[in-house]
Amino acid sequence: MKLRGLARVMAAAGLTGWAVAALASPAQAPGFAALKSLEKGRWQLREAGADGRSVCLGDPATLFQQRHRGVQCSRLTLENTPTTATVSYSCPGTGHGRTMITVETPRLIRIESQGMEGGAPFSLELEGRHVGACVAGK
Repeated sequence: MKLRGLARVMAAAGLTGWAVAALASPAQAPGFAALKSLEKGRWQLREAGADGRSVCLGDPATLFQQRHRGVQCSRLTLENTPTTATVSYSCPGTGHGRTMITVETPRLIRIESQGMEGGAPFSLELEGRHVGACVAGK
């Protein structure tokens, strides 16, 4: 009965099929339009005035969790355009964050992230540059 009432409200608001399907099924991680253009391989991620770290980029979506790397987190897509992807994420017991990735070129990105980690706030801005192919063992 409640679902029928919700369907009527959605129909009155102009929300059809896809919205009903979204409510009825678990959320699926969308493809991020901006990240599809990124070159695979080794990337150097660097904060202004600091040493960087090198990553072998397989799944570009891993770039969203700079402070919660390797932690299982839920994500909510806030923006998904050809040049910008923004997510809000929550990692039970360890914190949460909001990250925006702006793609300048397929070899240059900007990452802005802020949130809480271990009870303390964080804010960071990184530049990512493609530096070559991934090398086994590095």
